[in-house]
Amino acid sequence: MKQHIRAFVDDYLGELVEGSAAIFAGAGLSVPAGYVDWRELIRPLSEELGLNIQLENDLVAVAQFHVNASGANRHKLHKAVIEAIAADNPPTANHKLLAKLPIQTWWTTNYDRLIENSLRAAGKIVDVKSAVPQLATTRPRRDATVYKMHGDVDRPDEAVATRDDFERYPKERGAFITALAGDLVSKTFLFLGFSFTDPNLDHVLTRVRLTFANNQRRHYAVFRTRTRLAGESDADFEHYRLRQTLVIEDLRRFGVRVLTVDHYAEITEFLQELVDRYKRRTVFVAASTADFGGWEQEEVNEFIQTLGRSLVSRGTRIASGLGAGIGDSLLSGALREVLQSNRTVDEALILRPFPRAMDGEDSAVLWETYRQEIISHAGIAVFLFGTKEVDGELRLADGMFREFEIARDQGVAVIPVGGTGGMAEVLAIDARDNWQAIVPELGDDAPGIIAGLMNRPEKPVELIEPMLQAIQILQGGKK
Repeated sequence: MKQHIRAFVDDYLGELVEGSAAIFAGAGLSVPAGYVDWRELIRPLSEELGLNIQLENDLVAVAQFHVNASGANRHKLHKAVIEAIAADNPPTANHKLLAKLPIQTWWTTNYDRLIENSLRAAGKIVDVKSAVPQLATTRPRRDATVYKMHGDVDRPDEAVATRDDFERYPKERGAFITALAGDLVSKTFLFLGFSFTDPNLDHVLTRVRLTFANNQRRHYAVFRTRTRLAGESDADFEHYRLRQTLVIEDLRRFGVRVLTVDHYAEITEFLQELVDRYKRRTVFVAASTADFGGWEQEEVNEFIQTLGRSLVSRGTRIASGLGAGIGDSLLSGALREVLQSNRTVDEALILRPFPRAMDGEDSAVLWETYRQEIISHAGIAVFLFGTKEVDGELRLADGMFREFEIARDQGVAVIPVGGTGGMAEVLAIDARDNWQAIVPELGDDAPGIIAGLMNRPEKPVELIEPMLQAIQILQGGKK
């Protein structure tokens, strides 16, 4: 990964944690889903006018020309929007990755429904605002707000497309401009698939720049490095390459830093990195014990409480099913740290206590659902102990083995702490011997890290530091 993109990932990750990240999506984000860009959308209208769309740079003007030639009749323009966008094409990989991030604010000039559909598929409640009256209402318990500042395919008659529409925009849809200006001041935007030729956005950026001349918030935009097109002359290629350089430099005036990629696949790569690193801020602790690993119960309680305090103090969120013999101590340690910090319980803990009173087939289905759901929140899973008592006999916890399988299936990085014995030891042996398949996220140091955690210390609390070091490696991102 390029250094300037890695620096962006570090910065934007901080904004995600603070709840200050936002997205602005342009047509380029939707094209890979099978939708046409603005040039292709109005190509039929251009052909009716006898114009070569490839020679046109002011596409808004072309749309206006067609309306003028039709006697102010916008029917064909509306029809073009519907025919090009009405189908519910499936979201792209980039849409799905973005939907996994805790981004509450989304802006777009696109008419399609890819953003809201991807968010809903991720289980989020979405508040869509494509018309001014909608700005005055708030959907209860919303997870994300999507501002469609140029309208929606469901309302093609209100689509912002012509020169007249843009000229009337401040009067008829000025509330969107005000809302966007506020978000540009309070949030860090990532512009994806956007060309920065929208006159409304230009107006808003200028207003923000003039108001906050020396205190502009930094934003990011992604551009693909200009490459030579088939049949393009040297002179034309040099012209467009130079123009892109000048645009990138000009955007600095507005606090927008451009991330250049050679291939669009690089966008998917850094979005996946963002998802992985954000999820790794949540650690699932899989732990249960019937014999305390051969240590005294008080020693194990101290170990687990210290683990809970240490994780929360480092800004990590804990996910747990509060396993038998372990859960109370983990919760106590975590809550003690929460009460001494500025974090809320929800920010520090995800708890799914298992209903142990249930028996039979129903409980098996419920426990499987519980495990799948809680592990889905995490990016790292730590496995400790893993024993249970059945009919007076000590056995390995098969539930922990299932949690290990789920974690790997979901792409969650695993850390089996073999020094605690039980199922954790069985998992650690397998991870040490097959580290490239089981713990590749730890890199080439994985065998040594896992082996170190297999050592049984005199007191279990001595395992805290090597555990935290392994977690820190995973939370630090790819090298």
